[in-house]
Amino acid sequence: MAVSPARISRRCLLALAGGAAASGAIGRAVSAAEAETIRFALTPVLLTNDLDLLEKLRLALEVVTKTSVQIVTRRTYQEITTLLVSGQVDGAWICGSPFVANRRQLELLAVPVWNGRPLYQSYLIADAGRNAASIDALAGDIHAFSDPDSNSGYLVTAAELAGKGYKPQRYFRQIFFTYGHRNVVRAVASGLAQSGSVDGYVYEVLREVEPALVGATRVVRRSDWFGFPPIACSAAAVGTVRTEQLRRALLAMHESDIGRQALAGLRLDAFSAEPASLFEPVAVNLALVRGLG
Repeated sequence: MAVSPARISRRCLLALAGGAAASGAIGRAVSAAEAETIRFALTPVLLTNDLDLLEKLRLALEVVTKTSVQIVTRRTYQEITTLLVSGQVDGAWICGSPFVANRRQLELLAVPVWNGRPLYQSYLIADAGRNAASIDALAGDIHAFSDPDSNSGYLVTAAELAGKGYKPQRYFRQIFFTYGHRNVVRAVASGLAQSGSVDGYVYEVLREVEPALVGATRVVRRSDWFGFPPIACSAAAVGTVRTEQLRRALLAMHESDIGRQALAGLRLDAFSAEPASLFEPVAVNLALVRGLG
């Protein structure tokens, strides 16, 4: 990550550089270095609190870009989307829902490949001892969602209910947002929520790394397949040097040792170039939910 240069007094600069002209040259060099840094943002999908994994991801991107990379994290999808649309970051790993909702302002850079496909599912989960086979058995629950802008952690369930003529806040006795898929599993496992909507990829990775946590829950329903949460950039940044460097680094991540280590930590195969049409099912669900008012 980029390190802010130490402040140096003007007197010191004059002594070291031999005059004001040299001082100005140093100032321009700092600005150029800052301008070259690639800012890559992550939503709280999985393991964003794993500093070792974040460092491997940063280094993997730097191997290809030959440029300093800064990893930016925020608590909510909305915060990251705002940074992306406004051009404050060069690219971000977001979700299919905000990508579709801001389609005119965003462009696709790459899509993660999981278990051989750029696809994933949304899971409805409940307590491990509960006998529930569909969303019909969850009516009146206290239900945990991940994020209001999450496809798997909100939109899929909201669309399923919209098809039945319900909004989540009327179908469930109470809803709340945990702002993290792992937190949805924790809420259900602890009894804070009776059921929840969670990213199937996150759930399956947690089954491996935190089996006791996942073991306290069970999958009630697996959804249809959707485009995996994508990496996007601002439409205004398409074709810029930093954006193209980031695209190449993502698509080549599986070719370097550090890249394969980062992918292994994420339980992903690679990143691939995919058409935006991959997210059309998300757009259909978004329209369905908005149509309910």
